This record gives sequence, C-alpha cells and structure tokens, in this order.
Amino acid sequence: MTKRLFRTLILTLAAGGLAAGCENMSTSQKGAVTGAALGSGIGMVAGGSFGQVVGAGLIGGAAGYITGSAIQK
Repeated sequence: MTKRLFRTLILTLAAGGLAAGCENMSTSQKGAVTGAALGSGIGMVAGGSFGQVVGAGLIGGAAGYITGSAIQK
C-alpha cells in the first residue's frame, strides 16, 4: 500500500468516525477523540513512521482526555 493511499484511508476513516459518533459523548471522550485525531494527523504530515504516528495518536488522545476532563469539571 502506498503512503498516499494509506494516509487518505486513515483520514477518511477518522473524519467519518468524528462525524458519526460524537453526539452522545462526554466532553472528556470528545477531547480524547479530537486529540488522537490531531496527534495522528500531525504525525502523518510530519512524515513519521507507523510507530511514531500511533504514538503521536496515543499521546494526543491522552492529552485530549485530560483536557476534556478539566473542562468538564
């Protein structure tokens, strides 16, 4: 699979997930999803390897969850 096709697939799936599943989520959950999507997107744009992109997504998700929890309270 080429890099461009892989990136397009991931971005399409992420956009679909964000559009379809956020209605009943708490602020913390929305923050986690947004942080994970942003972290993964930035990792892909920066040209990181698969492991780096996944790591960026996990870190972004954790940061988003913590921020969402702080905002919710």
